[in-house]
Amino acid sequence: MSAKMLWLVPSQSDLGFIYSSRSGNLSLASFNLLSHCRPNKYKKQKWNPNLYPCRTDLRCPCLGNSGSESLSSTVPQVLSMVATSSAGEMAVSSEEKVYNVVLRQAALVKRQSRPSGDLDFRPDIVVPGNLGLLSEAYDRCGEICAEYAKTFYLGTLLMTPERRRAIWAIYVWCRRTDELVDGPNAPHITPTALERWEARLEDLFQGRPFDMLDAALSDTVNKFPVDIQPFKDMIEGMRMDLRKSRYKNFDELYLYCYYVAGTVGLMSVPVMGIAPESSATTETVYNAALALGIANQLTNILRDVGEDAQRGRIYLPQDELAQAGISDEDIFAGKVTDKWRNFMKKQIMRARKFFDEAENGVTELSASSRWPVWASLLLYRQILDEIEANDYDNFTKRAYVSKAKKLVALPVAYARSLIGASTSFA
Repeated sequence: MSAKMLWLVPSQSDLGFIYSSRSGNLSLASFNLLSHCRPNKYKKQKWNPNLYPCRTDLRCPCLGNSGSESLSSTVPQVLSMVATSSAGEMAVSSEEKVYNVVLRQAALVKRQSRPSGDLDFRPDIVVPGNLGLLSEAYDRCGEICAEYAKTFYLGTLLMTPERRRAIWAIYVWCRRTDELVDGPNAPHITPTALERWEARLEDLFQGRPFDMLDAALSDTVNKFPVDIQPFKDMIEGMRMDLRKSRYKNFDELYLYCYYVAGTVGLMSVPVMGIAPESSATTETVYNAALALGIANQLTNILRDVGEDAQRGRIYLPQDELAQAGISDEDIFAGKVTDKWRNFMKKQIMRARKFFDEAENGVTELSASSRWPVWASLLLYRQILDEIEANDYDNFTKRAYVSKAKKLVALPVAYARSLIGASTSFA
C-alpha cells in the first residue's frame, strides 16, 4: 500500500477552531448543521468571535473591510456546472443541468473506483512533521458530528473506519461552509469571503489544507473518487443566499435545493460505496442520493416558513403562491387559512415524492452505509407528518420529531438497512 502524504499550512487564525497552546487540543466554535443535509440554522450554542476569528486564508480576513463591503458590488461569478450564464442556457431546466452533474460524478466513480486501502502515491504532497495530527483531525470531525447530528453519527459507527472518518470530514466542511452565511457573522460576510473560501477548497483538493479540519477532507478526497464540483456548487448556494430571497418557480427553487443539499449526496456516494451485488446503475444511485438531498431541503423549507419570513425570506415558488391566491404579505402576517392549507398539502406531496425516489437507491448502497441514510430519510420524512399534525401552522409552530419517535425510527431504519441490494434492477 502506498504512502499518503499531506502538507499542512501553518495558521495563526483558522475558520471555526483554534489549536490550544496549553493543552494541544482542538477547540471548535458552535456550528449548526443537521444530519447530512442543509444545516439547521437554529441550534443552541453561542459563538465567541473573539476566541474564534473567521478567516479564509493567511492574508485576508473573511469579513472584508470590517463587514462594510456592499453585497451589491460587482462579484466575479465562479463557473458552476449548473450555473446559468447566458440567455441560451435558460431554456434548459434546472433538473437537466443538475443531471449533467450527476452523470459526471457517476462517470468519475466508474473511472476511479479502487479497492479500499489501495491509495495512489502523490509525490507532490509533503508529509507534515506529525502525522498524528491527521488522526486527531478526523477524531475532532467525529466529535462535531456526534454533538450536532447524534442520530446520523450513531449510524456512521456501522461503517468501516475509513468510510466513517471520511463522512465526518465531509460533514464538517459542509457545516463550516453554511456557517459563513447562516452563522452569527452572516450579516458581515461578503461575496469576496466566499471566493476566498472556494480558493481554500481548491487548495485542499490539491493537498494543501489550511488547517487540521481541512486536512481531514484533503485526505478523504485523495482516498475516494470525490469530485470538487459538488463542493463548489454548495458554495454557489451560499452565494444565492447572499443575493436572493425569492424564487419565481420550482425550477429556480430546485436548483437552490441542489446547491445547498443535493450536493451532499453527490459528495457522499463515493465514500459510502455501492453494494458489489447491486445491479443498479451508478447513475441510478446518484439520482437517489440527489433526491434525498432535495427532499430534505424541501422539508427544511416547509418547516421553517415562519422563521425565514422573519428574516424577509420566502423559499417557496412565487408562481404557485400566486396561483393559490397567497401573497408575500399573507406569509409575513402568518395566518393559517384554507388557501394556505391547500397550498401546503401540495408542497408536502411534492417533498414526499422526492423521498419516494430516494428510497429506490438506499438499498443499493454498501451494507455498512445504509443505516445512517435510512435514519435520515425516515426522520426527516416524519417532519412532514408533524407539519400536518400542527394543522399546517409553520408560522408559529416548529414541526419536530419527538425523542420517543426517534427511538422508534432507529430500529426501523436498521431493519431496512439489512435489506440487500437488488440483483435485477429495473
